[in-house]
Amino acid sequence: MSAVAVLKQSPEPEQGVILEALKMSMVFPGTVALDKADFVVRRSSVTALVGENGAGKSTLMKILAGVISPTSGEMRLNGEPVVFNSVHDASAKGIGIVFQELNLCPNLSISENIFLTHPYTRGGVHIDRKRQFERATALLKRLEHDLSPDALVGDLRIGEQQIVEIAKALSRDVQVLIMDEPTSALSESEVEVLFRVIDELKRAGVAIIYISHRLEELTRIADYVSVLRDGKMQASAKMRDVDVPWIISQMVGRTEMPPQRSTPATSSVEVLRIENVCLPRASGGYLVDHVSLSIAAGEIVGIYGLMGAGRTELFECLFGLRSETTGNIILNGRNLAGLTVAERIRQGLFLVPEDRQRDGLMQNLSVLKNISISSLWQFRRGIAIQRDSEAGKVDEMIKALRVKVSSPDVEITALSGGNQQKVVIGKSLLTRPKLLLLDEPTRGIDIGAKAEVFKTMRQLAEEGLGVVFATSDLMEIMSAADRIIVMSRGLVTGDFPRQEASERLLVAASTMTSHLTSTHASSAQESFSPLTE
Repeated sequence: MSAVAVLKQSPEPEQGVILEALKMSMVFPGTVALDKADFVVRRSSVTALVGENGAGKSTLMKILAGVISPTSGEMRLNGEPVVFNSVHDASAKGIGIVFQELNLCPNLSISENIFLTHPYTRGGVHIDRKRQFERATALLKRLEHDLSPDALVGDLRIGEQQIVEIAKALSRDVQVLIMDEPTSALSESEVEVLFRVIDELKRAGVAIIYISHRLEELTRIADYVSVLRDGKMQASAKMRDVDVPWIISQMVGRTEMPPQRSTPATSSVEVLRIENVCLPRASGGYLVDHVSLSIAAGEIVGIYGLMGAGRTELFECLFGLRSETTGNIILNGRNLAGLTVAERIRQGLFLVPEDRQRDGLMQNLSVLKNISISSLWQFRRGIAIQRDSEAGKVDEMIKALRVKVSSPDVEITALSGGNQQKVVIGKSLLTRPKLLLLDEPTRGIDIGAKAEVFKTMRQLAEEGLGVVFATSDLMEIMSAADRIIVMSRGLVTGDFPRQEASERLLVAASTMTSHLTSTHASSAQESFSPLTE
Protein backbone atom coordinates (compact mmCIF):
# COMPACT_ATOMS: atom_id res chain seq x y z
CA MET A 1 0.00 0.00 0.00
CA SER A 2 1.42 3.39 -0.93
CA ALA A 3 1.56 6.34 1.42
CA VAL A 4 -0.21 8.50 -1.17
CA ALA A 5 -3.14 6.12 -1.38
CA VAL A 6 -3.49 6.03 2.39
CA LEU A 7 -3.34 9.79 2.78
CA LYS A 8 -6.32 10.17 0.45
CA GLN A 9 -8.56 8.15 2.75
CA SER A 10 -11.17 10.21 4.55
CA PRO A 11 -12.54 9.67 8.06
CA GLU A 12 -15.50 7.33 8.28
CA PRO A 13 -18.52 9.36 9.47
CA GLU A 14 -20.17 6.35 11.07
CA GLN A 15 -17.26 5.94 13.44
CA GLY A 16 -17.83 9.44 14.81
CA VAL A 17 -14.86 11.83 14.96
CA ILE A 18 -14.44 13.10 18.51
CA LEU A 19 -11.12 14.97 18.40
CA GLU A 20 -9.30 16.72 15.56
CA ALA A 21 -5.96 18.51 15.41
CA LEU A 22 -5.77 20.60 12.22
CA LYS A 23 -2.59 22.10 10.71
CA MET A 24 -0.91 21.75 14.08
CA SER A 25 2.59 23.27 14.32
CA MET A 26 5.02 23.62 17.20
CA VAL A 27 8.31 25.47 16.91
CA PHE A 28 10.95 25.38 19.64
CA PRO A 29 14.19 27.40 19.42
CA GLY A 30 16.15 25.76 16.61
CA THR A 31 13.62 22.93 16.14
CA VAL A 32 10.35 22.45 14.27
CA ALA A 33 8.72 19.71 16.34
CA LEU A 34 5.42 19.69 14.41
CA ASP A 35 4.81 20.98 10.89
CA LYS A 36 1.14 21.50 9.97
CA ALA A 37 0.15 18.02 11.12
CA ASP A 38 -3.47 16.82 10.87
CA PHE A 39 -4.64 14.14 13.31
CA VAL A 40 -8.08 12.57 13.74
CA VAL A 41 -9.41 10.49 16.64
CA ARG A 42 -12.65 8.49 16.58
CA ARG A 43 -15.00 7.38 19.34
CA SER A 44 -14.92 3.77 20.62
CA SER A 45 -11.67 3.05 18.82
CA VAL A 46 -7.91 2.87 19.32
CA THR A 47 -5.86 5.18 17.12
CA ALA A 48 -2.18 4.26 17.14
CA LEU A 49 0.32 7.09 16.66
CA VAL A 50 3.80 5.96 15.65
CA GLY A 51 7.04 7.51 14.50
CA GLU A 52 10.72 7.65 15.29
CA ASN A 53 11.94 9.40 18.42
CA GLY A 54 11.87 13.11 17.72
CA ALA A 55 9.12 12.72 15.09
CA GLY A 56 6.76 14.88 17.17
CA LYS A 57 4.50 12.28 18.82
CA SER A 58 4.93 13.42 22.41
CA THR A 59 4.74 17.08 21.36
CA LEU A 60 1.39 16.49 19.64
CA MET A 61 0.08 14.59 22.66
CA LYS A 62 1.16 17.34 25.04
CA ILE A 63 -0.79 19.84 22.91
CA LEU A 64 -3.90 17.65 22.96
CA ALA A 65 -3.60 17.21 26.74
CA GLY A 66 -3.10 20.93 27.44
CA VAL A 67 0.51 20.60 28.65
CA ILE A 68 1.79 23.05 26.02
CA SER A 69 0.15 25.46 23.57
CA PRO A 70 0.86 25.09 19.84
CA THR A 71 2.58 27.74 17.77
CA SER A 72 -0.30 27.49 15.29
CA GLY A 73 -3.19 25.22 14.39
CA GLU A 74 -6.73 24.45 15.51
CA MET A 75 -8.22 21.79 17.74
CA ARG A 76 -11.84 20.60 17.70
CA LEU A 77 -13.59 18.45 20.28
CA ASN A 78 -16.98 17.02 19.27
CA GLY A 79 -16.91 19.41 16.29
CA GLU A 80 -16.43 22.54 18.42
CA PRO A 81 -13.19 24.59 18.48
CA VAL A 82 -11.37 24.29 21.81
CA VAL A 83 -8.28 25.85 23.36
CA PHE A 84 -6.57 24.22 26.36
CA ASN A 85 -4.42 26.48 28.50
CA SER A 86 -3.53 23.76 31.01
CA VAL A 87 -3.85 20.08 31.80
CA HIS A 88 -6.78 21.00 34.05
CA ASP A 89 -8.57 22.63 31.08
CA ALA A 90 -8.12 19.46 29.01
CA SER A 91 -9.11 17.22 31.90
CA ALA A 92 -12.29 19.21 32.48
CA LYS A 93 -13.20 18.52 28.85
CA GLY A 94 -12.55 14.79 29.24
CA ILE A 95 -8.98 14.49 27.88
CA GLY A 96 -6.71 12.26 30.00
CA ILE A 97 -3.09 11.22 29.48
CA VAL A 98 -0.68 8.53 30.70
CA PHE A 99 2.74 10.08 30.19
CA GLN A 100 5.70 8.12 28.82
CA GLU A 101 7.97 9.49 31.53
CA LEU A 102 6.27 8.71 34.82
CA ASN A 103 4.67 11.74 36.47
CA LEU A 104 4.51 10.54 40.06
CA CYS A 105 5.56 11.80 43.51
CA PRO A 106 7.85 9.13 45.04
CA ASN A 107 7.34 10.42 48.60
CA LEU A 108 3.56 9.93 48.44
CA SER A 109 1.53 6.74 48.61
CA ILE A 110 -0.17 5.08 45.64
CA SER A 111 -3.55 6.39 46.77
CA GLU A 112 -2.24 9.93 47.26
CA ASN A 113 -0.66 9.91 43.79
CA ILE A 114 -3.85 8.70 42.11
CA PHE A 115 -5.99 11.43 43.64
CA LEU A 116 -3.40 14.19 43.94
CA THR A 117 -5.13 16.51 41.44
CA HIS A 118 -8.73 15.55 42.24
CA PRO A 119 -8.95 14.41 45.88
CA TYR A 120 -12.14 13.03 47.42
CA THR A 121 -13.19 15.35 50.23
CA ARG A 122 -15.75 15.60 53.01
CA GLY A 123 -17.57 18.90 52.87
CA GLY A 124 -15.07 20.21 50.36
CA VAL A 125 -12.48 20.62 53.12
CA HIS A 126 -11.15 17.40 54.61
CA ILE A 127 -9.63 14.70 52.40
CA ASP A 128 -11.67 11.51 52.54
CA ARG A 129 -8.73 9.08 52.82
CA LYS A 130 -10.95 6.06 53.41
CA ARG A 131 -12.88 6.63 50.19
CA GLN A 132 -9.65 7.26 48.27
CA PHE A 133 -8.18 4.02 49.68
CA GLU A 134 -11.25 2.04 48.63
CA ARG A 135 -11.30 3.56 45.13
CA ALA A 136 -7.55 3.00 44.69
CA THR A 137 -7.99 -0.62 45.79
CA ALA A 138 -10.70 -1.10 43.17
CA LEU A 139 -8.54 0.46 40.43
CA LEU A 140 -5.56 -1.73 41.30
CA LYS A 141 -7.83 -4.79 41.37
CA ARG A 142 -9.12 -3.85 37.92
CA LEU A 143 -5.49 -3.85 36.77
CA GLU A 144 -5.01 -7.19 38.56
CA HIS A 145 -2.40 -5.95 41.04
CA ASP A 146 -2.46 -6.60 44.78
CA LEU A 147 -0.37 -3.55 45.71
CA SER A 148 -1.40 -1.75 48.89
CA PRO A 149 -2.73 1.78 48.21
CA ASP A 150 -0.69 2.87 51.25
CA ALA A 151 2.63 1.75 49.69
CA LEU A 152 5.08 4.54 48.87
CA VAL A 153 5.52 4.99 45.12
CA GLY A 154 9.27 5.49 45.60
CA ASP A 155 9.53 1.91 46.90
CA LEU A 156 7.90 0.39 43.80
CA ARG A 157 9.61 -1.17 40.80
CA ILE A 158 9.30 0.84 37.60
CA GLY A 159 6.72 -1.58 36.20
CA GLU A 160 4.57 -1.14 39.32
CA GLN A 161 4.92 2.64 39.02
CA GLN A 162 3.64 2.35 35.45
CA ILE A 163 0.55 0.55 36.80
CA VAL A 164 -0.01 3.44 39.23
CA GLU A 165 0.25 5.93 36.35
CA ILE A 166 -2.41 3.99 34.42
CA ALA A 167 -4.64 3.74 37.51
CA LYS A 168 -4.35 7.52 37.92
CA ALA A 169 -5.66 8.04 34.39
CA LEU A 170 -8.51 5.56 34.91
CA SER A 171 -9.61 7.35 38.09
CA ARG A 172 -11.22 10.12 36.05
CA ASP A 173 -14.05 10.00 33.54
CA VAL A 174 -12.55 10.62 30.11
CA GLN A 175 -13.79 10.95 26.54
CA VAL A 176 -10.27 10.63 25.10
CA LEU A 177 -7.45 8.77 26.82
CA ILE A 178 -3.88 9.28 25.57
CA MET A 179 -1.49 6.44 26.42
CA ASP A 180 2.14 7.27 25.67
CA GLU A 181 4.21 4.04 25.80
CA PRO A 182 1.99 2.49 28.51
CA THR A 183 3.53 -1.00 28.21
CA SER A 184 7.22 -0.03 28.07
CA ALA A 185 7.85 -1.21 31.64
CA LEU A 186 5.15 -3.89 31.92
CA SER A 187 5.52 -7.66 31.91
CA GLU A 188 3.67 -9.75 29.33
CA SER A 189 0.92 -10.67 31.80
CA GLU A 190 0.47 -7.00 32.78
CA VAL A 191 0.23 -6.04 29.11
CA GLU A 192 -2.59 -8.56 28.65
CA VAL A 193 -4.46 -7.00 31.58
CA LEU A 194 -4.03 -3.53 30.09
CA PHE A 195 -5.39 -4.70 26.75
CA ARG A 196 -8.50 -6.04 28.48
CA VAL A 197 -8.98 -2.66 30.18
CA ILE A 198 -8.60 -0.92 26.80
CA ASP A 199 -11.33 -3.17 25.37
CA GLU A 200 -13.61 -2.20 28.28
CA LEU A 201 -12.97 1.50 27.64
CA LYS A 202 -13.73 1.14 23.93
CA ARG A 203 -17.04 -0.56 24.72
CA ALA A 204 -17.83 2.36 27.03
CA GLY A 205 -17.34 4.81 24.14
CA VAL A 206 -13.89 6.10 25.07
CA ALA A 207 -11.49 7.07 22.26
CA ILE A 208 -7.91 5.96 22.90
CA ILE A 209 -4.73 7.38 21.39
CA TYR A 210 -2.05 4.74 21.76
CA ILE A 211 1.67 5.41 21.28
CA SER A 212 4.01 2.42 21.30
CA HIS A 213 7.27 1.34 19.73
CA ARG A 214 6.24 -2.28 20.20
CA LEU A 215 4.69 -2.43 16.77
CA GLU A 216 3.39 -5.99 17.15
CA GLU A 217 1.01 -4.65 19.83
CA LEU A 218 -0.67 -2.35 17.34
CA THR A 219 -1.90 -5.15 15.11
CA ARG A 220 -3.73 -6.55 18.13
CA ILE A 221 -5.46 -3.51 19.57
CA ALA A 222 -5.43 -0.60 17.08
CA ASP A 223 -8.28 0.24 14.76
CA TYR A 224 -6.43 3.08 13.01
CA VAL A 225 -2.78 4.02 12.65
CA SER A 226 -1.15 7.38 11.90
CA VAL A 227 2.57 7.82 11.21
CA LEU A 228 4.56 10.97 11.99
CA ARG A 229 7.94 11.59 10.37
CA ASP A 230 10.04 14.69 11.11
CA GLY A 231 7.02 16.56 12.46
CA LYS A 232 4.83 15.90 9.42
CA MET A 233 1.91 13.45 9.22
CA GLN A 234 3.36 10.87 6.85
CA ALA A 235 0.39 8.52 6.47
CA SER A 236 -2.86 7.33 8.05
CA ALA A 237 -4.76 4.08 7.52
CA LYS A 238 -7.10 1.51 8.96
CA MET A 239 -5.01 -0.99 10.89
CA ARG A 240 -6.63 -3.94 9.14
CA ASP A 241 -5.34 -2.66 5.78
CA VAL A 242 -1.63 -2.49 6.74
CA ASP A 243 1.04 -4.55 8.47
CA VAL A 244 4.18 -3.98 10.57
CA PRO A 245 6.61 -3.75 7.61
CA TRP A 246 4.40 -1.04 6.09
CA ILE A 247 4.43 0.92 9.36
CA ILE A 248 8.21 0.64 9.63
CA SER A 249 8.70 1.75 6.04
CA GLN A 250 6.54 4.84 6.64
CA MET A 251 8.50 5.63 9.81
CA VAL A 252 12.06 5.16 8.64
CA GLY A 253 12.04 4.17 4.96
CA ARG A 254 13.11 0.58 5.61
CA THR A 255 11.34 -2.55 6.82
CA GLU A 256 13.84 -4.64 8.75
CA MET A 257 16.14 -4.57 11.73
CA PRO A 258 19.89 -5.01 11.06
CA PRO A 259 20.87 -8.68 10.62
CA GLN A 260 22.39 -10.74 13.40
CA ARG A 261 26.15 -10.87 13.78
CA SER A 262 27.31 -13.41 11.23
CA THR A 263 30.18 -14.66 13.41
CA PRO A 264 29.52 -14.34 17.16
CA ALA A 265 32.56 -13.75 19.36
CA THR A 266 34.65 -16.80 20.24
CA SER A 267 37.30 -15.05 22.35
CA SER A 268 38.78 -17.09 25.20
CA VAL A 269 39.70 -13.90 27.08
CA GLU A 270 37.47 -13.59 30.11
CA VAL A 271 36.43 -10.01 30.89
CA LEU A 272 34.01 -10.79 33.75
CA ARG A 273 33.57 -13.69 36.13
CA ILE A 274 31.01 -13.73 38.91
CA GLU A 275 30.92 -16.48 41.52
CA ASN A 276 27.95 -17.25 43.79
CA VAL A 277 26.62 -13.69 43.77
CA CYS A 278 23.69 -13.36 46.18
CA LEU A 279 21.39 -10.52 47.15
CA PRO A 280 19.30 -11.34 50.25
CA ARG A 281 15.62 -10.47 50.30
CA ALA A 282 14.48 -8.55 53.39
CA SER A 283 11.60 -11.00 53.91
CA GLY A 284 13.83 -14.05 53.45
CA GLY A 285 15.30 -15.85 50.48
CA TYR A 286 17.20 -14.15 47.67
CA LEU A 287 16.52 -11.56 44.99
CA VAL A 288 19.69 -12.85 43.29
CA ASP A 289 20.31 -16.48 44.18
CA HIS A 290 23.89 -17.81 43.91
CA VAL A 291 24.46 -16.63 40.34
CA SER A 292 27.74 -17.63 38.64
CA LEU A 293 28.59 -16.49 35.10
CA SER A 294 31.53 -15.85 32.82
CA ILE A 295 31.53 -13.22 30.05
CA ALA A 296 34.17 -13.18 27.29
CA ALA A 297 35.67 -10.10 25.67
CA GLY A 298 33.82 -9.30 22.46
CA GLU A 299 30.74 -11.28 23.49
CA ILE A 300 27.17 -9.96 23.53
CA VAL A 301 25.21 -11.72 26.26
CA GLY A 302 21.47 -11.20 26.61
CA ILE A 303 19.71 -11.82 29.91
CA TYR A 304 16.05 -12.72 29.44
CA GLY A 305 13.42 -12.99 32.14
CA LEU A 306 10.03 -11.79 33.25
CA MET A 307 9.46 -8.96 35.71
CA GLY A 308 10.87 -9.92 39.11
CA ALA A 309 13.32 -12.42 37.61
CA GLY A 310 16.27 -10.64 39.23
CA ARG A 311 17.89 -9.14 36.12
CA THR A 312 17.93 -5.54 37.36
CA GLU A 313 19.00 -6.63 40.83
CA LEU A 314 21.92 -8.62 39.37
CA PHE A 315 23.11 -5.55 37.46
CA GLU A 316 22.83 -3.43 40.61
CA CYS A 317 24.96 -5.97 42.48
CA LEU A 318 27.65 -5.88 39.78
CA PHE A 319 27.68 -2.08 39.69
CA GLY A 320 28.02 -1.69 43.46
CA LEU A 321 24.55 -0.31 44.15
CA ARG A 322 23.65 -3.08 46.64
CA SER A 323 25.93 -3.08 49.67
CA GLU A 324 24.48 -6.35 50.97
CA THR A 325 25.75 -8.28 47.92
CA THR A 326 27.89 -11.33 48.60
CA GLY A 327 30.07 -13.39 46.25
CA ASN A 328 32.95 -12.54 43.92
CA ILE A 329 32.77 -10.08 41.03
CA ILE A 330 36.00 -10.19 39.03
CA LEU A 331 36.58 -7.74 36.16
CA ASN A 332 39.72 -8.29 34.09
CA GLY A 333 41.26 -10.29 36.92
CA ARG A 334 40.47 -7.80 39.69
CA ASN A 335 37.90 -8.48 42.41
CA LEU A 336 35.57 -5.49 42.66
CA ALA A 337 34.42 -6.34 46.19
CA GLY A 338 34.37 -3.24 48.38
CA LEU A 339 34.79 -0.77 45.51
CA THR A 340 32.42 2.18 45.14
CA VAL A 341 30.40 2.85 42.01
CA ALA A 342 32.90 5.53 40.93
CA GLU A 343 35.80 3.14 41.44
CA ARG A 344 34.06 0.44 39.40
CA ILE A 345 33.53 2.93 36.58
CA ARG A 346 37.26 3.72 36.63
CA GLN A 347 37.97 -0.01 36.46
CA GLY A 348 35.92 -0.24 33.26
CA LEU A 349 32.38 -1.18 34.33
CA PHE A 350 29.30 0.88 33.51
CA LEU A 351 25.55 0.37 33.89
CA VAL A 352 22.90 1.93 31.65
CA PRO A 353 19.91 1.76 34.04
CA GLU A 354 16.35 0.79 33.20
CA ASP A 355 14.86 4.04 34.52
CA ARG A 356 16.70 6.74 32.59
CA GLN A 357 14.77 9.58 34.23
CA ARG A 358 15.44 8.64 37.83
CA ASP A 359 18.82 6.92 37.60
CA GLY A 360 20.39 7.85 34.27
CA LEU A 361 20.00 11.60 33.82
CA MET A 362 20.35 14.87 35.71
CA GLN A 363 17.26 16.80 34.72
CA ASN A 364 18.64 20.28 35.39
CA LEU A 365 21.74 19.84 33.22
CA SER A 366 22.37 20.17 29.50
CA VAL A 367 22.90 17.33 27.06
CA LEU A 368 26.64 18.06 27.12
CA LYS A 369 26.89 17.91 30.91
CA ASN A 370 24.83 14.73 31.11
CA ILE A 371 27.10 12.93 28.65
CA SER A 372 30.38 14.07 30.20
CA ILE A 373 29.55 14.00 33.90
CA SER A 374 30.85 10.45 34.50
CA SER A 375 34.06 11.09 32.52
CA LEU A 376 35.27 14.45 33.82
CA TRP A 377 38.46 12.82 35.07
CA GLN A 378 39.47 12.37 31.42
CA PHE A 379 39.37 16.12 30.79
CA ARG A 380 40.99 17.28 34.01
CA ARG A 381 44.30 19.10 33.89
CA GLY A 382 45.34 19.90 37.41
CA ILE A 383 42.25 21.34 39.06
CA ALA A 384 40.66 22.60 35.83
CA ILE A 385 38.48 20.93 33.21
CA GLN A 386 39.52 21.38 29.57
CA ARG A 387 36.16 22.52 28.23
CA ASP A 388 37.18 22.41 24.55
CA SER A 389 38.28 18.79 24.85
CA GLU A 390 35.09 17.93 26.76
CA ALA A 391 32.88 19.60 24.13
CA GLY A 392 34.75 17.89 21.28
CA LYS A 393 34.32 14.40 22.74
CA VAL A 394 30.66 15.02 23.51
CA ASP A 395 30.04 16.29 19.97
CA GLU A 396 31.66 13.11 18.57
CA MET A 397 29.37 10.99 20.75
CA ILE A 398 26.25 12.91 19.70
CA LYS A 399 27.11 12.36 16.05
CA ALA A 400 28.03 8.70 16.54
CA LEU A 401 24.71 7.92 18.26
CA ARG A 402 22.69 10.27 16.02
CA VAL A 403 21.17 12.16 18.94
CA LYS A 404 18.60 14.61 17.58
CA VAL A 405 19.45 17.87 19.30
CA SER A 406 19.97 21.39 17.96
CA SER A 407 22.87 22.08 20.36
CA PRO A 408 24.72 20.16 23.11
CA ASP A 409 23.83 23.05 25.43
CA VAL A 410 20.09 22.29 25.22
CA GLU A 411 18.59 21.02 28.49
CA ILE A 412 18.12 17.26 28.58
CA THR A 413 14.39 17.64 29.25
CA ALA A 414 13.88 19.11 25.75
CA LEU A 415 14.80 15.78 24.12
CA SER A 416 12.42 12.95 23.26
CA GLY A 417 12.56 9.77 25.34
CA GLY A 418 14.57 7.85 22.76
CA ASN A 419 17.13 10.62 22.38
CA GLN A 420 17.46 10.82 26.16
CA GLN A 421 18.22 7.09 26.14
CA LYS A 422 20.95 7.68 23.57
CA VAL A 423 22.44 10.33 25.88
CA VAL A 424 22.60 7.80 28.73
CA ILE A 425 24.33 5.30 26.44
CA GLY A 426 26.69 8.05 25.25
CA LYS A 427 27.55 8.86 28.85
CA SER A 428 28.50 5.23 29.43
CA LEU A 429 30.64 4.95 26.29
CA LEU A 430 32.58 8.10 27.14
CA THR A 431 33.92 6.34 30.27
CA ARG A 432 35.73 3.83 27.98
CA PRO A 433 34.21 0.74 29.58
CA LYS A 434 35.62 -2.78 29.30
CA LEU A 435 32.23 -4.25 30.19
CA LEU A 436 28.93 -2.52 29.51
CA LEU A 437 25.70 -3.48 31.29
CA LEU A 438 22.47 -2.29 29.64
CA ASP A 439 19.17 -2.78 31.48
CA GLU A 440 16.26 -2.68 28.99
CA PRO A 441 18.29 -0.42 26.64
CA THR A 442 15.48 -0.08 24.07
CA ARG A 443 12.68 0.73 26.49
CA GLY A 444 10.46 3.41 24.95
CA ILE A 445 12.51 3.99 21.80
CA ASP A 446 11.52 3.51 18.18
CA ILE A 447 12.52 0.87 15.64
CA GLY A 448 15.18 3.10 14.07
CA ALA A 449 16.75 4.00 17.42
CA LYS A 450 16.67 0.32 18.44
CA ALA A 451 18.59 -0.57 15.30
CA GLU A 452 21.18 2.08 16.17
CA VAL A 453 21.51 0.76 19.75
CA PHE A 454 22.06 -2.79 18.49
CA LYS A 455 24.52 -1.55 15.87
CA THR A 456 26.45 0.26 18.62
CA MET A 457 26.47 -2.88 20.76
CA ARG A 458 27.89 -4.90 17.87
CA GLN A 459 30.57 -2.30 17.15
CA LEU A 460 31.62 -2.32 20.80
CA ALA A 461 31.79 -6.11 20.80
CA GLU A 462 33.92 -6.04 17.64
CA GLU A 463 36.30 -3.70 19.49
CA GLY A 464 36.66 -6.30 22.27
CA LEU A 465 34.22 -5.00 24.89
CA GLY A 466 32.00 -7.35 26.80
CA VAL A 467 28.34 -6.36 26.42
CA VAL A 468 25.55 -7.67 28.66
CA PHE A 469 21.98 -6.47 28.15
CA ALA A 470 18.75 -7.39 29.91
CA THR A 471 15.40 -7.45 28.15
CA SER A 472 11.96 -9.03 28.30
CA ASP A 473 11.58 -8.75 24.51
CA LEU A 474 12.07 -12.13 22.85
CA MET A 475 12.52 -10.70 19.36
CA GLU A 476 15.29 -8.39 20.54
CA ILE A 477 17.22 -11.01 22.44
CA MET A 478 17.04 -13.52 19.59
CA SER A 479 18.28 -10.84 17.19
CA ALA A 480 21.06 -9.19 19.20
CA ALA A 481 22.61 -11.75 21.58
CA ASP A 482 25.45 -14.20 20.92
CA ARG A 483 24.50 -16.09 24.07
CA ILE A 484 21.27 -15.98 26.07
CA ILE A 485 21.03 -16.30 29.85
CA VAL A 486 17.56 -16.88 31.32
CA MET A 487 16.69 -15.87 34.88
CA SER A 488 13.68 -16.75 37.01
CA ARG A 489 13.11 -15.77 40.65
CA GLY A 490 16.74 -14.79 41.12
CA LEU A 491 18.14 -18.00 39.62
CA VAL A 492 19.89 -18.62 36.33
CA THR A 493 17.60 -21.21 34.74
CA GLY A 494 19.13 -21.38 31.28
CA ASP A 495 22.31 -20.61 29.35
CA PHE A 496 22.06 -21.10 25.58
CA PRO A 497 24.15 -20.26 22.52
CA ARG A 498 21.93 -18.23 20.19
CA GLN A 499 21.79 -20.98 17.56
CA GLU A 500 20.37 -23.43 20.11
CA ALA A 501 17.75 -21.06 21.56
CA SER A 502 14.12 -20.72 20.55
CA GLU A 503 11.33 -18.49 21.83
CA ARG A 504 9.54 -21.55 23.19
CA LEU A 505 12.61 -22.70 25.12
CA LEU A 506 13.35 -19.27 26.56
CA VAL A 507 9.79 -18.77 27.79
CA ALA A 508 9.82 -22.24 29.36
CA ALA A 509 13.09 -21.47 31.16
CA SER A 510 11.76 -18.12 32.38
CA THR A 511 9.03 -19.86 34.39
CA MET A 512 11.21 -22.54 36.00
CA THR A 513 12.69 -22.50 39.50
CA SER A 514 15.90 -24.46 38.83
CA HIS A 515 18.55 -24.59 36.12
CA LEU A 516 17.19 -25.82 32.81
CA THR A 517 19.15 -28.99 32.08
CA SER A 518 19.06 -30.72 28.70
CA THR A 519 16.40 -33.09 30.05
CA HIS A 520 14.28 -30.20 31.26
CA ALA A 521 14.80 -28.40 27.95
CA SER A 522 13.56 -31.37 25.96
CA SER A 523 10.53 -31.74 28.21
CA ALA A 524 9.81 -28.02 28.07
CA GLN A 525 9.98 -27.98 24.30
CA GLU A 526 7.47 -30.83 24.08
CA SER A 527 5.00 -29.58 26.67
CA PHE A 528 5.06 -25.82 26.14
CA SER A 529 2.34 -24.35 23.95
CA PRO A 530 3.56 -23.27 20.49
CA LEU A 531 4.88 -19.77 19.96
CA THR A 532 6.00 -18.09 16.78
CA GLU A 533 9.59 -19.03 16.07
